Amino acid sequence: MAKKTDRKKDKKAKKAGKQGGQRGKEAKAKKSGAKRSASPGVQEEPKSPMPAQHQEKPGIESEVEPRPKYEAPLYKGSGKLQDKVALVTGGDSGIGRAVAVLFAREGADVAIVYLPEEQSDAEETREAVEDEGRRALLVPGDVRDSGFCREAVERAVGEFGKLDVLVNNAAFQQGQKTIDDVSEEQWDRTFRTNIYGYFHMAKAALQHMKEGACIVNTGSITGLEGSKELLDYSATKGAIHAFTKSLAQNLVERKIRVNCVAPGPVWTPLNPSDKSADEVAEFGADTPFKRPAQPEEIAPAFVYFASEADSSYVTGEVLTLLGGETTAG
Repeated sequence: MAKKTDRKKDKKAKKAGKQGGQRGKEAKAKKSGAKRSASPGVQEEPKSPMPAQHQEKPGIESEVEPRPKYEAPLYKGSGKLQDKVALVTGGDSGIGRAVAVLFAREGADVAIVYLPEEQSDAEETREAVEDEGRRALLVPGDVRDSGFCREAVERAVGEFGKLDVLVNNAAFQQGQKTIDDVSEEQWDRTFRTNIYGYFHMAKAALQHMKEGACIVNTGSITGLEGSKELLDYSATKGAIHAFTKSLAQNLVERKIRVNCVAPGPVWTPLNPSDKSADEVAEFGADTPFKRPAQPEEIAPAFVYFASEADSSYVTGEVLTLLGGETTAG
């Protein structure tokens, strides 16, 4: 009987231990923010309305509430970019940061181009890339300067020995109510950042790119449908789409692919630094999903275009990610 009683006690102790362990796991998950939702394979994203807020340009991601999500906890890397080298402009925050992290998760080393004022965000992105087990290079500067673009590429090649993927993502946006409010200075800055910068970076990168390399540009739904308060920004995004298709034709014989991701509203520092606090609160609420995308939801499209395994037969495409909208342009 004593032995039977002992066995019962052992079973109870084991059960209690398992329950305690499970409670410990649950508590740990809750403490860490419970990145996954209760339903397996379903990610919870912040819903509109967002907190009303405004920042001065260029906008710092660490000050955005809630923080844009870039870690993509449901995304599992599979070596699609193993030992590749990528350069991402505007890589300190927003879409660029999420792309840098997923590229690293797929095995790439990443050079990150950003404005000097965004140093704190860039440091966080570097840490996130290194947490994925890959190397990161920070290259502060302004893509409006063709000399800097050449320098950025040379630094990346000097550090990593080659360049396989260029992601043109840096952007300037300033909404205005009427065309009279758009100054010549603003028009010039938007074009020099958003399309001249893409041209300068592509021209510099192609000096080092070999067969199988690729360029991925960031476009926008505004470049397809227009936006009444983003005259200059929309015009540059339309130019990026045409640049993508034209450059793809130009490079197809070199077997270098060029594609474009054109999202709808995405929760990044670009928005609180451009819109009024009340407008920010409703940003993205008019999509069928009733919210803006998170950067981690956009970044996998860049992996698709960068991966030979996924898109070796794809070039000159503009892929829209619109939260349920089914028409564009």
